[in-house]
Amino acid sequence: MKGNKLKILIVGGGGREHSLAWKIAQSPLVEKVFCAPGNPGIAQVAECIDISAEDIGALYNFAFKHHIDLTVVGPEDPLSAGVVDKFEKGGLKIFGPSKRAAMIEGSKSFAKNIMRKHGIPTADFKVFDEPSMAKKYVSSLGTPVVIKADGLTRGKGTYVCKTEEDAFQKVDLILRDKFFREAGDHIVVEEYLTGEEVSILALTDGKTIVPLESVQDHKTAYDGDKGPNTGGMGAYSPVPIINRELYYRIEREILVPIVHAMKKENSPYKGVLYAGLMITSEGPKVLEFNARFGDPETQALIMRLKCDLVPLLYATVEESLDKSASGGLDWDERASVCVVMASKGYPEKYEKWKEIHGLESQKGQDDVQIFHAGTTLKHGKIVTDGGRVLGVTALGKDIREAQKRAYEVIRQISFDGAFFRTDIGAKAFA
Repeated sequence: MKGNKLKILIVGGGGREHSLAWKIAQSPLVEKVFCAPGNPGIAQVAECIDISAEDIGALYNFAFKHHIDLTVVGPEDPLSAGVVDKFEKGGLKIFGPSKRAAMIEGSKSFAKNIMRKHGIPTADFKVFDEPSMAKKYVSSLGTPVVIKADGLTRGKGTYVCKTEEDAFQKVDLILRDKFFREAGDHIVVEEYLTGEEVSILALTDGKTIVPLESVQDHKTAYDGDKGPNTGGMGAYSPVPIINRELYYRIEREILVPIVHAMKKENSPYKGVLYAGLMITSEGPKVLEFNARFGDPETQALIMRLKCDLVPLLYATVEESLDKSASGGLDWDERASVCVVMASKGYPEKYEKWKEIHGLESQKGQDDVQIFHAGTTLKHGKIVTDGGRVLGVTALGKDIREAQKRAYEVIRQISFDGAFFRTDIGAKAFA
């Protein structure tokens, strides 16, 4: 890293990007943080730039013109569209995988085929582009069964189908009705795994792997894991089921092999690799890989990370993680819980522009942060501008205390149609 302080650009405008901006702005190595497009919460710690996260040309031009030292990409769409390739070709430093490597998230069939080829444990599967053949396979597998759109669907293209009739409907929805457009040109039909879900994120420069602490997402919209899949309704860290032995097994059997496999498949991987896992009776198996920081998992993790994030991001880009993280990362021993407040109707159609009240309720509480996910300014007031609106994240001596603190703050915040799950973190008590 050079001697003078760094200028950093964060790409995105959600809760994940707010938590990254909040953490990065604390670094003594940083002079200025920009965020494109950002949101009103991010504006408290960074300068927001009116550039869409998908406008790769404009992002590159801004970074070049303003001598940005490091760009950090939040969402999956610009990664899959090749933002890293564009920046690297122009000699700009950027954190994230190349377009080809980002296919590990951008195409579920790509990821599943690599796992099968290299012996990485995952559910058995087949890929289809024709409804009748897919239905025939569903009948042979039996239910429950999992149907997934192949491409990017913002966390909403996976269906756990408990009846054959439901599975057939989802096959038609994706392949025949084109509900996800080109993201549903193919589907993956896979066996249903039972166990407990957990996420392990890891920084990797393609040679060295630095796993982060365990975290558990809550995908479905309503309490008790009911309702449709969402982008994530909350998360907590650490996950009690992940003991040291299991943590090392995940590293040995999944993280190390997939990084080696990507290199062998001419898709060397640099950035953060997100492994969504099912801890089954046979051991950990991969449900999915993502090519970026999870949302809301990042909010829960960032609250617990005590060391400076910036040298780790920079070392990942420079392929020097072995030196930067040789002593391991410094984690707060306390637990964290992030609860998402969402707009009525999410993950389907929802209304916008509802004024948010009570955002100052966490003032003076160092152990609670309100990360803005879908907010904007209208007539000088902060209003809703997304399905997931806020991520209220708290630390506590254990999950129960962190959960209590998060919900105490949530109950002081209101907007028309607000809803949230009341059981985030409850699985940890079992």
